[in-house]
Amino acid sequence: MHKTDEFSSVFAFRRALRGRFYMLHYRPNGLDTARLGVVVAKKLAKRANVRNLVKRIARETFRRQRISIPPCDLILRLHAPVAKATRAELNLDVQQLLSRLPRP
Repeated sequence: MHKTDEFSSVFAFRRALRGRFYMLHYRPNGLDTARLGVVVAKKLAKRANVRNLVKRIARETFRRQRISIPPCDLILRLHAPVAKATRAELNLDVQQLLSRLPRP
């Protein structure tokens, strides 16, 4: 997802799942596949390389599980500082959130 309207519609739907580091907002989209947007605030990850790493981990985990995810628009938003988090912890948090999505 790229457009502001797409992000706004997901946030307006007001459905979310909370993990240890991420919050997953979702909305059914009526398409054949799921779509993902990632939001990482500078407040939670000060350095650009850390923000990019967090987004890369989220996108790769989504790509690997895309077949099993119901057709939804998803926004994965960082909600806790990741200074002390390992890559494995971030990866596991995304996997758990995606597995908890309600099935149609």
